[in-house]
Amino acid sequence: RKKRVTVNDNIVTKPESKINTDGDSVNVDGNAVGYHEYEYFMLNKPAGVVSATDDNTCTTVIDLIKTNNRKDLFPVGRLDKDTTGLMIITDDGNFSHDILSPKKHVKKEYEVTLDIPLTNDMVEGLEKGVKLNDGECKSAILEITGTYTGKVTLKEGRYHQIKRMFGCYKAKVIELNRICIGNLYLPNDLRLGEIRELSESELDLIKEKNIKVGLAINPDTDLSTIY
Repeated sequence: RKKRVTVNDNIVTKPESKINTDGDSVNVDGNAVGYHEYEYFMLNKPAGVVSATDDNTCTTVIDLIKTNNRKDLFPVGRLDKDTTGLMIITDDGNFSHDILSPKKHVKKEYEVTLDIPLTNDMVEGLEKGVKLNDGECKSAILEITGTYTGKVTLKEGRYHQIKRMFGCYKAKVIELNRICIGNLYLPNDLRLGEIRELSESELDLIKEKNIKVGLAINPDTDLSTIY
């Protein structure tokens, strides 16, 4: 009504005026206004925070978002309260389904620390598929990185799956940290408890798109060893 808004360079004074979000150019005081149908956030989840939209006793992953006005955000999947690392928060249900659906085979990579040494039997057992009380797990990759530490790559997400798989070897998981979803690795500069919006290129990495010869680049990788 103050004639400060333009649509395709034409002044618009009626608030009820409709626009095409895919093609129209909207400006306020000469400044372009952006529009996003959905929101996507990347969180480095700290321990002690629950993967829920609300909780009467604990801090939730949604509580960590301080700059958002939308009320329909939710976490994509779950991490245990004591598990840290990469989480995605969005209001896009189709995106969430694609990431979580076993048919999509979107991989998740975790750093794990056990209370006993990792063994080649664990490596071979996870690759074959560990049998749990709710069925046999799909093949998982275990890379031993230290006496008590390793990296586990899954393409499914059962309840407490990693803890239960290692429980079959009488091992207790002391620390668990998710570092990758699809081909998106947790950025080194995103500290515990920090959250930020995802870029389009990062969304493609999660969906495993635009990756030449299936190569996922860890941010710690020395690129001179690859190219």
